[in-house]
Amino acid sequence: MAALSIPPSSSSPPPLTWANTSPGPDPSPVSSPMDDSQSSSIGPGEEELDAPESFSEVAPAVDLPSSVESASTAAPPPPSLVPVPSSSSPPKVVANAVAPSLLHLSFNQDHGCFAAGTDRGFRIYNCDPFREIFRRDFDGGGIGVVEMLFRCNILALVGGGSNPYYPPNKVMIWDDHQSRCIGELSFRSEVRAVRLRRDRIIVVLDHKIFVYNFADLKLVHQIETVPNPKGLCAVSQQQGSLVLVCPGGQKGQVRVEHYGARRTKFIMAHDSRIACFALSQDGRLIATASTKGTLVRIFSTVDGTLLQESLYLFF
Repeated sequence: MAALSIPPSSSSPPPLTWANTSPGPDPSPVSSPMDDSQSSSIGPGEEELDAPESFSEVAPAVDLPSSVESASTAAPPPPSLVPVPSSSSPPKVVANAVAPSLLHLSFNQDHGCFAAGTDRGFRIYNCDPFREIFRRDFDGGGIGVVEMLFRCNILALVGGGSNPYYPPNKVMIWDDHQSRCIGELSFRSEVRAVRLRRDRIIVVLDHKIFVYNFADLKLVHQIETVPNPKGLCAVSQQQGSLVLVCPGGQKGQVRVEHYGARRTKFIMAHDSRIACFALSQDGRLIATASTKGTLVRIFSTVDGTLLQESLYLFF
């Protein structure tokens, strides 16, 4: 089985280098049945993580490239790279040109870049100094999720919009050095979000979160959540053990997974539903806000202690 090429954690990730060659068609995916309707058991308070081998359901299908291509099932070929001038002058405006619709926006792990998914493809921007680095315009296809891995050549893509370029229920692992998809993850329902680390891929669905090993796309953990249409999920990026935060099993609850210590912590953060949260780089602090929109609370992820609370009133 082919393995993904991931930058070593001990060194800085390589800069983005984009090939100008015209890529060929993607290898044919192989679909397989899945069942993501069963729930995993979650106990209150704090508990030890379940062993990865003891899953009660079939993992979503994982497809790695093969040498056999099928015209009927092959994924659409990627478009050619559209170069972006390095000049700081604004781009020329074409008469009657229709601007693309924004479908997704996300920062990379060190917040030095951000990616924008549109109904025509995606674009990558540098934050400081601000400028567009590159873009890929697809022929009438939209990208609903584009997740970067620092500044390296690996991205995760999910189709979106009224005419998705890839199926919205698949995560395509894209290697721009090879100008092709080197793997994919298939699900029964639409993918709401993707989070990347050098060692993990986290896929968020409406009611579940799946954690995969990046090297071989092996499923290592799955989590049941309350309805999560926004795809709320955050992971630590500091070297060391992984900390994952997601909505819990009930309204207003936050679930914290400490993979290094093999512990699960549940925090009742709000009375209303969780609207958003942010995790510190080292995974020790989490800031939460609810749909009520008046309080921002900061908790310790280790023991769930409320450390600070700020009240916001709008008139």
